[in-house]
Amino acid sequence: MLARLRAFARRLGADLLALSLAARDPRTPWPARALALLVLAYALSPIDLIPDPIPVLGQLDDLLIVPAGLWLALRLIPPEVLADARIRAAAQPARLARSGWGLFLMLALYALAVGLVWWWWAGR
Repeated sequence: MLARLRAFARRLGADLLALSLAARDPRTPWPARALALLVLAYALSPIDLIPDPIPVLGQLDDLLIVPAGLWLALRLIPPEVLADARIRAAAQPARLARSGWGLFLMLALYALAVGLVWWWWAGR
């Protein structure tokens, strides 16, 4: 069981790296690119939708949201682009590149969410 979990985690990491490369490929359509960036931003963000200290639910969001988003994003990417990205990912060290744009995107999304909640709360 532990070996299967380790293999799943390695495959998930490799797919996230391939997704990162495919999102930067100009052949990737914009809806797939947008979803890929959101999935990557959520997977790499230290802030979760449901905080990890909440028992069970805190870990379930990482176990369900990231793989489901990854699955959907990979399905939207053209097969030839994904194959090229997986080849390039296998040739690289197994770590995702840091991106200033990714940081900006996550901060902007969180600021937008806080602004919307504040606007909704103030309008009550």
